[in-house]
Amino acid sequence: MTAQLKNRGLGRGLGALLQDSDNVNNTAEKELNALSPNTMNEIPVAFIVANPFQPRTYFDEKALAELAESIKLQGIIQPITVRQLNRESFQLISGERRLQASKLAGLTTIPAYVRTADDQQMLEMALIENIQRENLNAIEIALSYQRLMIECNLKQDDLGERVGKNRTTVANYLRLLKLPDLIQIGLRDDQISMGHARAIIGVEDPNVQLAIFHKIIAEAWSVRKVEQAVKALSEPAVVAEKPIKTETNNFQGLSDKLSKMFGSTVIISANKQGKGEIKMPFSSENELSKIISLLKV
Repeated sequence: MTAQLKNRGLGRGLGALLQDSDNVNNTAEKELNALSPNTMNEIPVAFIVANPFQPRTYFDEKALAELAESIKLQGIIQPITVRQLNRESFQLISGERRLQASKLAGLTTIPAYVRTADDQQMLEMALIENIQRENLNAIEIALSYQRLMIECNLKQDDLGERVGKNRTTVANYLRLLKLPDLIQIGLRDDQISMGHARAIIGVEDPNVQLAIFHKIIAEAWSVRKVEQAVKALSEPAVVAEKPIKTETNNFQGLSDKLSKMFGSTVIISANKQGKGEIKMPFSSENELSKIISLLKV
């Protein structure tokens, strides 16, 4: 038996960023008993299917559990967004975490905006909603920008208009993706800041970029310190007098290899007598568990 869907009008919200599709088949809408677009409805959770364009691939289980508890107490504060496929099937556009947490909380229905959208609009809305999350790190933002440009055929100016950022800001994020993978991992895991990364980009040689990155981790360099080091590298005379010291080539190569293996920065240092140490910082219990698992401890 078809569950009753409650309907009530509401503002456009995120939908105002994107234009609705004009190519709607009116006959099909009548056959499917389609809900009015740009309205909010209480929709059965069982009727909602996943978004094939979902840009996020990882959801923290602890954070989901906390959100589920909040939903039990406060309910859904921000509705999800869906498009209707047929009478008893709706495809999620944005709000994957809220939907998963609602299921954990035992909700049978969930408030949802019903939108009219084609596949490209689905992707745009999912990515834009993802970008607007406050806890998104710089690499996740950069990857979302890149995906919007490639898959939606947008130029940087067009992208800036979609996400409410100027062209310079968009360009700064996209440049982060030119950094070596190890530095991108460090930025993703909050081992360095966006300011550190932007300063490192000023160096063209990837090996020197990695050398600076390791110094930031090992000696807690400030952004200002990195900027000074990069500036010094542009002045040959200064570089000759005060080169940046780092591990030997053998240690550098081994550090990079181990860092890629464990998905976390590995620092190896030694003195002239051959004594030294291996450091492997981690940013969360999950990362520590992964390292322990790989070490087979």
